[in-house]
Amino acid sequence: MNGNAGETARIEDAVLTRAAQAGDVTALGLLLERHRAGMRAVALSVLGPGPDVDDVVQDAAVTALRRVGDVRDPAAVGAWLRMIVRNAGRSLLRGSVSVQPIDDLHLPSTEAGPERWLEQHALRDWIWEAMEELSPALRLPLVLCHFSTGVTSYERIADACGVPVGTVRSRLSQGRSKLATALAATADAPHGDTARRTRASRIEAHETLAAAEGGHFGALMRERWSPGITLLRGNDPVGDSGILARGMDGDIEAGVRQRLVHAVAGRSLVVWEMDLLAPADDPDHCPPSVAWLMTLDDAGRPHRLRLLHPRPVRAIQSLTPM
Repeated sequence: MNGNAGETARIEDAVLTRAAQAGDVTALGLLLERHRAGMRAVALSVLGPGPDVDDVVQDAAVTALRRVGDVRDPAAVGAWLRMIVRNAGRSLLRGSVSVQPIDDLHLPSTEAGPERWLEQHALRDWIWEAMEELSPALRLPLVLCHFSTGVTSYERIADACGVPVGTVRSRLSQGRSKLATALAATADAPHGDTARRTRASRIEAHETLAAAEGGHFGALMRERWSPGITLLRGNDPVGDSGILARGMDGDIEAGVRQRLVHAVAGRSLVVWEMDLLAPADDPDHCPPSVAWLMTLDDAGRPHRLRLLHPRPVRAIQSLTPM
């Protein structure tokens, strides 16, 4: 590419990047198409030939959607996209997925002014509104992969969804494709306040844990959760409110405590990620963490609950009967 062509490409990249930062999904799509070959070349150089190459490029596209507001030099967006692919590929080789929770995204510097801050929050709300357009089967793996902190590997997502790892790959691919369509369909629709919803969910989590420690978990479920609350293992029902209350009461009596470390909250799906604190005299009593994956009913109450241990240990005696 000669100097004039290169400068023209940089100018076009800058225009598209600024449009994407303002919420134009078409501009972001054009950026990804312009740089897809370079992104794929980087993935191949890190991973070698194989199905993981396309997965990493697709993951990078979703990450770019979430973080395009972070781009400081719009003309250099191609290098930024390739960096995302390189980091994702290296993380995959290390056996982990490097995904930054949506609530921990770096906001633009204060020098950029309040307009960029507002754009960043508007983009986040738009993403979540589009996520609600997906079917539950596609929404859950996509949320876990990109917005949780501990349930990001294909194996853990497969455990949560009760499907094979190959099905997780397929659903993530379908979910990303449908998300792009949903983003275009919801571009002009009103978007909910994701930050407010997440703050409320964190408060709800702390109140739930406090009620459990006070011996009132069952009462809280009756007051705030759906009367038909069902505990699932994968897709199979394994218990109701009674088994949940007995399990939580048993944990508290044994000296197990939970501490909220991360929350994800949509209109139909909530994820609470907890550290599990074992009794001092029995450090192997329970796994080190648990994720509460809650599907909400039309009234916004937990209706289906999956409990997953992202990092299990040998002895498990905890709230979940897994």
